[in-house]
Amino acid sequence: MPRPKPMLARVRGKGLRLRTAAVAAAALAATAATVAGGAEPGARQPAPALAAGVPLSQSTADDLARGTTALQQHLKAQPKDATGWAALGTAYVEQARTSGDAALYPKAEAAFTRSLELRPAAGNDAALAGRALLAAARHDFTAALGHADHALRVNPYSEQALAGRVDALVELGRYEEAWQAVRLADRRRPGLPVFTRYAYLLELRGDTAGAERLLRRVQDSATGAAERAYAATALGRLAWDQGRYDQALGHFDDALRADPGHLPALEGRGRAHAAQGDTQQALADLGEAVRRQPLPERLAALGELHEAAGRHTEARQQYALAGTWLRLASAGGVSTDLEAALVAADHGDPREALASARAEWERRRTVHTADALAWALHANGRHKEALRHAQQATAPSPGYRHAPFLFHRGMIEHALGDAESAERHLRAALELNPGFSPTGAREAREVLRSLAAAGRGEGSAR
Repeated sequence: MPRPKPMLARVRGKGLRLRTAAVAAAALAATAATVAGGAEPGARQPAPALAAGVPLSQSTADDLARGTTALQQHLKAQPKDATGWAALGTAYVEQARTSGDAALYPKAEAAFTRSLELRPAAGNDAALAGRALLAAARHDFTAALGHADHALRVNPYSEQALAGRVDALVELGRYEEAWQAVRLADRRRPGLPVFTRYAYLLELRGDTAGAERLLRRVQDSATGAAERAYAATALGRLAWDQGRYDQALGHFDDALRADPGHLPALEGRGRAHAAQGDTQQALADLGEAVRRQPLPERLAALGELHEAAGRHTEARQQYALAGTWLRLASAGGVSTDLEAALVAADHGDPREALASARAEWERRRTVHTADALAWALHANGRHKEALRHAQQATAPSPGYRHAPFLFHRGMIEHALGDAESAERHLRAALELNPGFSPTGAREAREVLRSLAAAGRGEGSAR
């Protein structure tokens, strides 16, 4: 079978969670093939399910659960199978990602440790790359980069390590290095995990058209149901970010037809319905997504939808649950400071928000951490300091335009009395994505109306 051509040979000119799923798929496919081939000393029978060459990208959540169970059974019979332990660790990371259960991360860590005990690091790139995946899932991106680099010294063609290195550099704010890393990955191992990272980096550079073209190529080449759902969801999120809600709904529906249990698509469909004003359907979709996987950003979105509809008791319940999830995840070894800062700044204790945002800013300097720190400083009344970081989040480089970032900057400028700049950025947020947040969009419109009434605005808010 001929190798795929590098993506740059086909697309010229120009959402850690979705990207993590793609790299986990590649990892399990690679380790599964080795286990199925009986390459391990003492392995008498190939492991079934996930370790029998079935890529995770072609597996639904139920398939993943069954395959993980089969791997566990295989390792009871073949406990010295180092590759099998690496595959099990990767499966645990993916299960934690899809279920929100941070208690699975210590199990993954133990599996990778066992794999490295059986086969030292010098010949075990699968376990090293798995550790990079685990560190990224726990938001320890410095460690993730170190593990990925170690894995690549052992095997320069490890797809999981190549993709994981890109993720770590992106999440550390080292965008130009990430661009070079994805080009290298494309030359060495072109495929779904690398192509989706190209798309995200193009989006970060402000080239949403290029990102969409690339994701459509990924969608056209998708094979399994979960792979099709993944690509359609990525397209839906990109369309939603640009305020193209009808297109977003079409993509999310495509994803759910491919895999009815794909929760990111269900969440995305709920957000799109909310942006279109269909509160009843939005509550149904987001409520179901939260019931099955109560992630903090999902809980906060559902809370804001309740709040915008005047259901303040229900909103407070969702915000409280988000705080509980963050505390549990932190106890499980996950760095939750970025999420905690945003949730607390909007719906909790401003002082806690600032402490979390500062801690995350010290670990990594990205457009997302700059925005979170700006918003936390604003919540504490430190608007001049906040503006400096809001400007970093909305700077032309790397080129990323995100409605919440623009909204935050506009509100900070409004607090500083800079009506002209506030109007420009609030209007830009609403023009880009008028339904970016049920409560935030409403607040932006209220401020624009107040500016217009004071004779400082031009025209009415959208």
